[in-house]
Amino acid sequence: MIYFCIKNHDYINSVQTGIQIFYPNTNYIKVDEISNTGITIESIAHKDFCEAIMYIDGSKKASDSYEVDKTSNKGVKMAVKSAIYMLLSKETGYYPKWGSITGVRPAKTAGELMESGFSEEETVKYFMDKFFVSEEKARLAVTVSKAEEKILSLNKDGDVSIYIGIPFCPTRCLYCSFTSYPLDRYSKVVDSYLDKLIEEIKFICSLIKGRRIMSVYIGGGTPTSLNEVQLERLLKAVNENIDLKEVLEFTVEAGRPDTITFEKLKVMKKYGVERISINPQTMNQKTLDLIGRRHSVEDIKNVYKMARDVGFKDINMDVILALTEETAEDVRYTMEEIKKLAPDSMTVHTLAVKRASRLKEEFENYELTQTKEIEKMISISAKYAEKMGLRPYYMYRQKNMAGNFENVGYCKEGCEGIYNIEIMEEKQTIIAAGAGGTTKVYNKDKNLLVRAFNVKGIEEYMGRFDEMLERKKEALKNE
Repeated sequence: MIYFCIKNHDYINSVQTGIQIFYPNTNYIKVDEISNTGITIESIAHKDFCEAIMYIDGSKKASDSYEVDKTSNKGVKMAVKSAIYMLLSKETGYYPKWGSITGVRPAKTAGELMESGFSEEETVKYFMDKFFVSEEKARLAVTVSKAEEKILSLNKDGDVSIYIGIPFCPTRCLYCSFTSYPLDRYSKVVDSYLDKLIEEIKFICSLIKGRRIMSVYIGGGTPTSLNEVQLERLLKAVNENIDLKEVLEFTVEAGRPDTITFEKLKVMKKYGVERISINPQTMNQKTLDLIGRRHSVEDIKNVYKMARDVGFKDINMDVILALTEETAEDVRYTMEEIKKLAPDSMTVHTLAVKRASRLKEEFENYELTQTKEIEKMISISAKYAEKMGLRPYYMYRQKNMAGNFENVGYCKEGCEGIYNIEIMEEKQTIIAAGAGGTTKVYNKDKNLLVRAFNVKGIEEYMGRFDEMLERKKEALKNE
């Protein structure tokens, strides 16, 4: 438990997330006075500088400060975070490679800097000087930003993308916090859910009639947890309501190998799906068993071959680094096995301990990977991506990520995940259908993003369906 208090400013989130970099996966309690027990971090904004002070059991241990940049409207906020970073990096001896950055989209920041006239080298230096970011990560942000810009340049005024959510899964994985419902408990409502989902897809398409749909992404949950008949019904509805000749990318997150069959792959191919994900997360059987995946490593290989045989030429594979009890050598083995398969893209996630996950609920039962080992894992995955001819094209970060690192998407030239870039960069309206979906309406002239949320519960989604449609209709008025 870490206590914190603030004076003369109200940047509560900046203080908490700054502390979180150095003391992850604990409770952070805002207090009005210095606590007599444990660690308290005090953040004070003075006229020209911000100060951070550490107290242990009520006694002052150390302090540091950072000058406010009065030319920036974020000067005080940045000084608050910088003072905390300088204090805690010295006190803990940990100098995170992303420095004081806690934001989800560092590549977006890099893109904005270069758009404003910064050169690549000036952008790298800005990251290093202002945010204490390592040169390696600063250059990664620039590389990803340039790759993303290639896709963003394809955007035309009025373009939208559509997300379709299938919130069912065979089981709930240890680390998962997505909106997902075990199929064995919810199998009787799947068809009713699809009734509403298809109705919502029709409604969305009526709202955006005449506009180009740039990408369609069916995610979850696990979309292939639907049976063959249900999956065909959904994909047929997509084809009937969306002109796929205009769509640049149609993706289905097949995800778990234990849900993929030859018949489902043929159905997806029949209805124009071009890009699928087959996500092993790891190629180590002991880890698969530990995290609750009901399939074998051999199943992954068989399903992958099956997808190639059916004719899929754009296959993504997801892996997760820092899974419970894995070492850097386990990651090396996973990468060696994936290299043999030669996917067209690979997304490398660093484990994030999410609030709604079983891992968070059962936290004391597991030992998390230490930062130094994660650094090795990231280095191994990057080197193997290069060996496979895959380059970084998108990136994002999450709260409570192990080691405060990042998730990176790698791909072969021409196999960039368009939807992945659009959802990260937030330069296009994305309309979501299904329980737990978030619609993001983008106003280019105002550079404004308005969100409209669908409720997460399946029964609630079906019961409040008309309300969900009205939310979208109202949100789209902000374009």
